[in-house]
Amino acid sequence: MTRAPNGSGRRRRILVTHTQIAQSAVDLLNDHDIDVFFSPPYDPSDVVAARAAELRIDAMMVRQGRITDEVIGASPGLKVIVKHGVGVDNIDLAAAEARGIPVLRSMGSNSRAVAEHAIALALMLVKEIQPLNAAVKGGGWPKPTFIGKDFQGATLGLVGYGGIGRETARMAEALGMEVVVHDPYAPEAAEADGFATAADLEAMLPALDILSLHCPLTSATRDLIDARRLAMMKRTAVIVNTARGGIIDEAALADALRAGAIAGAALDSFATEPPAADNPLWELPTLVATPHIGGVTAGSSRAMAEIAARHIISVLDGNPPDERALARPADLAA
Repeated sequence: MTRAPNGSGRRRRILVTHTQIAQSAVDLLNDHDIDVFFSPPYDPSDVVAARAAELRIDAMMVRQGRITDEVIGASPGLKVIVKHGVGVDNIDLAAAEARGIPVLRSMGSNSRAVAEHAIALALMLVKEIQPLNAAVKGGGWPKPTFIGKDFQGATLGLVGYGGIGRETARMAEALGMEVVVHDPYAPEAAEADGFATAADLEAMLPALDILSLHCPLTSATRDLIDARRLAMMKRTAVIVNTARGGIIDEAALADALRAGAIAGAALDSFATEPPAADNPLWELPTLVATPHIGGVTAGSSRAMAEIAARHIISVLDGNPPDERALARPADLAA
């Protein structure tokens, strides 16, 4: 357990479920009479709960690990939980609501960063960078037989059109792609930006060259991309997931990649994190994996921490939580 560098004896305390946040956010919290403590990422929930109880924390900033009912109930003075980011599927929202503790998200803080990562992963897949890299390093030279694919005119389907989906759509359009959006909760937003929309996901899938996921993990989106829907896609199509791992049925994805039912997939998030070392996806050369870092850039990390810090300060100062940032169990609990 580590205390922030210049934190000492302040009136209020928060626990961050990571080893660090941007120093500017630590300074902001310290300036508002708040000491900052850190708990290593992915520590067991009972360990995090014990730290929260020992410190008698007033607030929690969540980066990684499971925030269970045990953690939420550990400190009687806990008044607010804020996510260092936007995905809250690792927080027991129902338990927080039952205790009257608001859960807030750092909305808009990492939209550009995640969109950039989604486009980078799509580029890797469509341009077949990974197999070409392996071939050349292995002594091959596939130039005489290789014919690449174009981004110009390719159709990108987005599931979800929040801040990240919007940024991804703009970048894809700039690269010459046709963009179609499936978001049953905000179709008018995509249409207002000039993008085609699809009310029916299954009607959209067969036309796609790239499927990119940007929706939250909810009871409605868990295993949204399953074996049946994977079978609807072109054999030349690829999937990018920079949202939440549970949105894709990973066993079905492994089967589809193994059978060549789709051309490739790139995942930045997984149903269990970190994934098991023997995950069957690792055997597949058409799978690209990154460790859930799409939103982790210098700029976005600073923005996430500062937004989260401001939410904490506001609530601890007695203000109502920001309605726009609230995570409600009825909307988001998976």
